[in-house]
Amino acid sequence: MPNILAFDIETVPDVDGGRKLYGLEGLDDGEVAQVMFAKQRETRDTDFLPLHLHRVIVISITLRSEAGFRVWSLGEGGGDEKETISRFFDGIERYSPVLVSWNGGGFDLPVLNYRSLVLGVSAPRYWEAGEGDREFKWNNYLNRFHYRHTDLMDVLAGYQARASAPLDQISVLCGLPGKLGMDGSRVWEAYQEGRFIDVRDYCETDSLNTYLIYLRWELMRGNLTQSQFSEECRMVRTELKKHDKEHFNRFLDAWDYDAA
Repeated sequence: MPNILAFDIETVPDVDGGRKLYGLEGLDDGEVAQVMFAKQRETRDTDFLPLHLHRVIVISITLRSEAGFRVWSLGEGGGDEKETISRFFDGIERYSPVLVSWNGGGFDLPVLNYRSLVLGVSAPRYWEAGEGDREFKWNNYLNRFHYRHTDLMDVLAGYQARASAPLDQISVLCGLPGKLGMDGSRVWEAYQEGRFIDVRDYCETDSLNTYLIYLRWELMRGNLTQSQFSEECRMVRTELKKHDKEHFNRFLDAWDYDAA
């Protein structure tokens, strides 16, 4: 099995960018964000900001490699965003994993692209398209139809936006926990209140849901036998139990393992 890296990001409004774009010097972060939301509602009837106006506060990773299985996060309370993003792309540079996401092509990666541009993050392996490594010509991270980055939402919808489904609902239908007490619309509020741990835990469980759906997809494709699939699920459960963290325990309690 190649290195499999399922990931998810959480973001907040890029209030520094909002100040620059809209001349909002003198306003605090909360006030700047409210102006940004209001401007978005004027044109789109939604608070959801354009992707270039997000700031990354955490990247959660679920990794299956020859060394085993591991879940962890990059980012400590939204501190050094450049370091957080750099560490993510450094892992790609070093291991060239298969990236797995849910709507990563529509949200996570474009946000990381814009933030890398603004912050000056280098990511040559990620941007490789065959010029320096011929193996990447027909299987790279950039092409929508290549599996080096597998956006499960896009793939399962047959690349038809109208057929896409939310991660939470697909997870629950597959016997997985889905979202546990948090969703993306509440991240900014939690971040302002200093509840970064809640945001990080939510992000980690989303990456877990994504990875476990990936295993089911590999079973569906015939790349895993039923016994191999069951063994991979057992590995996940064993590792999560070992760490005895509250959000992992809640995930395990909500996971209908018999459905696997």
